[in-house]
Amino acid sequence: MKRILLAVALVLAVCSFGFANGSAEEPSQGNGLIKAAFIPQDMATESQSFSAKMFMKYAVDYGFDITVLDGKGDPQVQAQLVTTAIAQKVSAVFINPADINALIPSLMQAKQAGVIVGMFSSDVPKDKESVRDFFVGVNDNMAGEAAGAAFIKHFPEGAKIIEIGGQAGHDAQNKRHDGFNKAIDGTNIDVIDYKACQHWATADAMAIMEDMIVKHGDEIDGIFCHWDNGATGIIEAMKAAGMKGKYIVAVDGNRAGFDQVRNGAQGATIMQNFENMSRKSLELAKAMLDGKTVVPVNFIPLDIVTLGACRV
Repeated sequence: MKRILLAVALVLAVCSFGFANGSAEEPSQGNGLIKAAFIPQDMATESQSFSAKMFMKYAVDYGFDITVLDGKGDPQVQAQLVTTAIAQKVSAVFINPADINALIPSLMQAKQAGVIVGMFSSDVPKDKESVRDFFVGVNDNMAGEAAGAAFIKHFPEGAKIIEIGGQAGHDAQNKRHDGFNKAIDGTNIDVIDYKACQHWATADAMAIMEDMIVKHGDEIDGIFCHWDNGATGIIEAMKAAGMKGKYIVAVDGNRAGFDQVRNGAQGATIMQNFENMSRKSLELAKAMLDGKTVVPVNFIPLDIVTLGACRV
């Protein structure tokens, strides 16, 4: 448990990268570095573009020459990129899946080809753990629980809340939902409506919020959104409807979340440390290449960031 002050300023650059130059037949480049690939869900998402920057920043420290390939939010694109990475003879691939079930066959192919498979931010289902070597990310159940705790603290007398989930069926969406509802079970925090999005898209969250405003209006005291960029859409919908003073909690801890907390539009962001997640992923892959055994599930601690001091 610790206190966090909002004194964070992130400068994110949305970048896209192609395969690095070098031999397509050897896992090591001419510079002696080991070829690897990071396949984010969608580089248009701030958390993913920032994670890509962190992989690029720290790759050399762990002996890697890393390529970033944009999944563009499309599971089929991601599956093809895994196949492409195998053909390029990478030694490791790190991936944040758009739809894990659609990726299982290509991840199996990677494992069979001897490629180290690291899941980033979102894990595979329990019965499919054999298709990856390790997972690095936050405990999304705990992220949901932290959101529930924030609402309980902010509304000690109880409140009526709506929940807007991330991509329906996504591992993080399921766990954040379950953790949140576990935390508020038996309290006076009442979830009066819930809907998940089709994609981790700001526009999806905005459209759902517009519908919620029509249905519930000022009955809404607060909103739990599964990700900060979704909260951006929620805030825009509220502005358009002239709705003010609603307490919003979201997950990620990216630039949008920090800005929204700083300007008072969002009450709290539950921060994932994507820098530490990227470094840990590289560390584990290097350890495996060195013949070491690694822990398969690696949780990176969460922080809650508010305008003032906040207890996690």
